[in-house]
Amino acid sequence: MQSIAQVTESRLASPGMQGVDVLVVGAGLAGLRTACLLARRGLDVLVVDRRRSLSAGIRTTGIFVRRTLDDFDLPDHLLGPGIRDVLLYPPSRRAPIRLTSDRDEFRVADMAAVYRHARHEAESAGARVLLGVRYAGASAGLVRLAGAEPVTARFVVGADGARSRVARDLGLDLNRRFIVGAELVHPIAPGTTAPAFHCVLDPRIAPGYLGWAVDDGRHAHVGVAGYPAAMRGGVRRLLDAFAADAPGHAPPAGPVERRGGPIPVGGVLRRLACPAGLLVGDAAGAVSPLTAGGLDPCLRMSDLAAAVTADYLRTGDRSVLGHYDGNALRARFRGRLLLRRAFTGIRSPAAAEAAITVLRGRAGRALAARVLFGDGSFPDVRLDRVASGT
Repeated sequence: MQSIAQVTESRLASPGMQGVDVLVVGAGLAGLRTACLLARRGLDVLVVDRRRSLSAGIRTTGIFVRRTLDDFDLPDHLLGPGIRDVLLYPPSRRAPIRLTSDRDEFRVADMAAVYRHARHEAESAGARVLLGVRYAGASAGLVRLAGAEPVTARFVVGADGARSRVARDLGLDLNRRFIVGAELVHPIAPGTTAPAFHCVLDPRIAPGYLGWAVDDGRHAHVGVAGYPAAMRGGVRRLLDAFAADAPGHAPPAGPVERRGGPIPVGGVLRRLACPAGLLVGDAAGAVSPLTAGGLDPCLRMSDLAAAVTADYLRTGDRSVLGHYDGNALRARFRGRLLLRRAFTGIRSPAAAEAAITVLRGRAGRALAARVLFGDGSFPDVRLDRVASGT
């Protein structure tokens, strides 16, 4: 049986057939960062995305946590003001719990600009980015693209979202547990709101998760998320009802952007890589199972994916792929998966009120602060630490 490299070499002999070392499917943050790091390692990288603009189809609020801001070089001018206060509301919306950190814990980014910056970084490193090109399948190193000629690739990186087609084609694991989120983004007058993260625990509007309101200094983000089977009337109706009186913000006035989509909350998938490719970002389930935050895991796993991919393509040693092991990662935040199950069990307003009451005590406030302000939402996945088991 021919290796991927042998198949690639034979197909490269075909006239007009383009060949690359790595094809990255998806030009979100995970795909663009992985592409950038691989290109910096001297690999020939092509990124494709079915969207014609990186401003279209944004699905994230863009909340970056302190740990990400400390560890990654994000452009400061693309980030909103620092947020130190989190207010936790019961269904009644009365007497919220205010948790205040002595450091900036969150900043909300202009994600369209962040994507443009990530694309510039990837292209500056030597990667090529093609928009308006849809991945249509891969087999034996040949990748079919709708909107472009097929290419041969030694390796395929699936950064194509929570319901990844690349994962199916490569025979890797698929996300099975989702919440669905929806958000309104509307302009606000600068200086009219105090930076704060408002979170409402109410299973009537967000079964299994939260409603939220936060701003980036220029826009307010008001959203809800929860298990779709329990969202009576649909997520859009629940969002509109919540936005009408969301805490901390006036109802939307003027142009409004809508965002939304599935969020995998089952934890990092077990089988993430094979000799033909691997998964990053939402496709890999790289989302904190409790908070549903995906930007920090996305960046950390992209770094690991790029290191593993480059090493594998350089050496041809399949054992290298063992460093990109979902089982090892899952074991390092088992507690968060257990808390996710507990969160799912809050199914009535009375239960939510009781949960908030528990959090009002000293131990409850310490637990909430640890979840919201702590550094353990996602494990350190640097290659040296994964390889050493630390």
